[in-house]
Amino acid sequence: MLDATTRSGDTATASPRAIATEFVVPVRVVVTPAAPAGLLARCGRVLLSPWARFALLVALLATAGASVLLFEPQQLLADGWPPQLGGPTAAVVFAVAYGLCTVAFVPRPLLNLAAGALFGSAVGLGASLAGTVLGAGLAFGLGRMLGQDALRPLLRGRLLTAADGQLSRHGMRSMLAARLFPGLPFWGVNYCAAVSRMGWTPFLVATALGSIPNTAAYVVAGARASAPTSPAFLIALASIALPTVAGAVMAWRKRHHLRRP
Repeated sequence: MLDATTRSGDTATASPRAIATEFVVPVRVVVTPAAPAGLLARCGRVLLSPWARFALLVALLATAGASVLLFEPQQLLADGWPPQLGGPTAAVVFAVAYGLCTVAFVPRPLLNLAAGALFGSAVGLGASLAGTVLGAGLAFGLGRMLGQDALRPLLRGRLLTAADGQLSRHGMRSMLAARLFPGLPFWGVNYCAAVSRMGWTPFLVATALGSIPNTAAYVVAGARASAPTSPAFLIALASIALPTVAGAVMAWRKRHHLRRP
C-alpha cells in the first residue's frame, strides 16, 4: 500500500489524495446581513395590537358620525326616496342604508318613521327590522374585532363588572330586556355586548325579537302620520309611551342588581 508517493525509478509520483490536499484554495465566505425582518415584525405587532385596533374603531365611528352631519339622512322624511327606485328593490336598499345609518349613530326612531312614511306599515316594518339586525351585526362585529381586546381589561368597576357578567352569562335574556327597554341607546347596547363574551346567535336573535314592539309602533306612526286622529296612530303613540314608562319603573325597581359587588 502506498502512503504519499509511488516510486518508479527515480521519479516520485504523488498520490491523488496528496494532490488534492496540495491544491486546496481557501475560500472566504461572505455573509450578507439579513433583511430587517425584526423591524417588520415589530411594526406588524404594533399595528395589530389591541389599542391600535381600538384607535381604528374610533376613527371609523368618527368618520361615520361626520358623514351623517354632512349628508343629513333625515332628509328622507322631507324629500322622499329617490324616484328611480321602487317596489322590493327600494325596500332592500332602504334596509341596507338603515343598517349603515345605525352604525353611524342615526337615531332609529327617525329611520322607523321614515320607513312607515315611505313603504307603509307592513313593508316598512320588514325593512326596518332587517336594517336593525344588519346594523346591530355590523356594530357587534366591529366592536368585537377592534375593541374587545383593548376594553375588556378596563372592566374593573362594580357596575361595569356586573353589566359584563349579565351580558356574558345571560346573553339572550339580557339582550332581549335591553332591546325592549326604550331608554337605552341602540348603538351603546351593540358595543357593550361586543365587549362582553356574548355569542353571535343570542345577540342577533334577541335583537330581532326585542326590537319588534318599538319598531312596529314607530313604523305605524310614520305610516299614519297624515291622520293623527286615527285609531292606528293613537295606538302607535300609546305603544311608544307605555313601554317607556314601564321600562323606567322596572329599571328603578331592579337597580339593586347592578349594585351588588
